[in-house]
Amino acid sequence: QVQLVESGGGLVTVGGSLRLSCRASGSIFSINAMGWYRQAPGKQRELVAAITSGGSTNYADSVKGRFTISRDNAKNTVYLQMNSLKPEDTAVYYCNANLTYYSLSGLRVGDYWGQGTQVTVSS
Repeated sequence: QVQLVESGGGLVTVGGSLRLSCRASGSIFSINAMGWYRQAPGKQRELVAAITSGGSTNYADSVKGRFTISRDNAKNTVYLQMNSLKPEDTAVYYCNANLTYYSLSGLRVGDYWGQGTQVTVSS
């Protein structure tokens, strides 16, 4: 019904930049909030940044001033521009969307996740 497909991860050296993209597709009526989470080995998944349909943003303290989240509502796509990357940013990054979708029983609200994309920052 609904899919989130991420792209843009990879290997970068300290101080470098990457841009992640996540596009939602399927039986979508509207997208409420979208966000990026990350999970490093042996650690819990944590919120990196989120953005509402109106454009309000929220960032983890560890990425403020370095990462920027944005979205293109017409394309159902959210982006994460990551600058000044550090080794501690190394993780699998997951896209999340809270959205309203069409179902056989009418409109429903649900949370969806992407498959994850690896970001590795080498020193």
